[in-house]
Amino acid sequence: MFVDQVKITVKAGNGGNGAVAFHREKYVAQGGPDGGDGGNGGSIVLRVDDNLSTLMDFRYKRKYVAANGQDGQGARCRGKNGENLIVRVPRGTVVRDAETNEIIKDMSDSEDFVLCKGGRGGWGNKHFATPTRQVPRFAKAGLPGESHEVVLELKLLADVGLVGFPNVGKSTLLSVTSNARPKIANYHFTTLYPNLGVIYVEEGVSFVMADIPGIIEGASEGLGLGHDFLRHIDRCRLLVHIVDVSGSEDRDPVEDFEKINQELAQYSPELAKRPMLVAANKLDLIPEGSDNLERLRAYVTEKGYPFYEISAATHQGTRELVLAIAERLKTLPPVTVYEPEYVKPLAEAGSADEVQIQRMDDDLWVVSGGWLARLLNDINFEDYESRMYFDRQLRQSGLFARLEEMGIRDGDTVSIYDLEFEYTK
Repeated sequence: MFVDQVKITVKAGNGGNGAVAFHREKYVAQGGPDGGDGGNGGSIVLRVDDNLSTLMDFRYKRKYVAANGQDGQGARCRGKNGENLIVRVPRGTVVRDAETNEIIKDMSDSEDFVLCKGGRGGWGNKHFATPTRQVPRFAKAGLPGESHEVVLELKLLADVGLVGFPNVGKSTLLSVTSNARPKIANYHFTTLYPNLGVIYVEEGVSFVMADIPGIIEGASEGLGLGHDFLRHIDRCRLLVHIVDVSGSEDRDPVEDFEKINQELAQYSPELAKRPMLVAANKLDLIPEGSDNLERLRAYVTEKGYPFYEISAATHQGTRELVLAIAERLKTLPPVTVYEPEYVKPLAEAGSADEVQIQRMDDDLWVVSGGWLARLLNDINFEDYESRMYFDRQLRQSGLFARLEEMGIRDGDTVSIYDLEFEYTK
């Protein structure tokens, strides 16, 4: 089964919690704190797999969760990091945000992409020992991993896309010019999913051609199979429009040509402007006395399209068409790779009443909470603007006002997960 669009939910692993522990050794009466840090949570990583040609596996599994980091232990032992979850996708898969439909990543290269980062592990109590705080009995919780709902959309990577009505000979042409073996039969919608074939022209010269399931009138509005697969010609550098000139189905080739072009334009005005060659197919089946070929040739050439006469079944003219395609591709830009559009929105502060504040010592205040953890994950503390955003969010939440109500003083330490700073009014 060919599946080319799915919605999935992904969640990275949470960071493990830091440990509260103290050194225990024979003849050592009062060992210091030695609680280890929690391990980092595993990330969700997308990886291109050229052995995959469909998103079918995602139809049966829609949620992917990476492993959590392990909690820290005594003797300064750090918790084990959670393993990254590798999610394999076909080359050409476009990842979109499910809510905004913006492109997050086009998986057309061979580089892994971290879709969701795992949460950082929490600090053990070994970090909190000071000359005045020699027995810290607290540690930090790990940060939650990122989560996202995304749409995976497969857009084939092909140089050339074959378009046309059902049963005009697209699959036959692909089979006689490449090693591809698509299903071929004399009925509509024999091709139920796109087929790719590599066309070897000569040494060092080749291109990829896609056989797109037949488009019918109304395809751009969802009729037939064409609507489902029009997306697969979005990337094609060149379109080859196959027209049946035999009249075997009592259709007019000129009308067929125009109807397909109208469907392409309605689906995407940009696609309608894509360079196109026209191939009149089934020359061997033209009835005696028919003027279909002459009328189509005159109409197409008047429109400015290169015109070729072929019979895919008998191989007539197919070599000439392949050479013309290869020559035209030399002048066209490479296959489109979509640039990311999605910008992750920064987390915003909630209410100070929603966070937990603990006075762990005379001069130490430990603050934690759901929105605070999400906000901290989004901040780059090496960037000035990012630090200022963090400060504004804390003030707007009323956190500082609440700390002052509880008695915080200048010079006290505020500890927020793996961040510590000295409080000043």
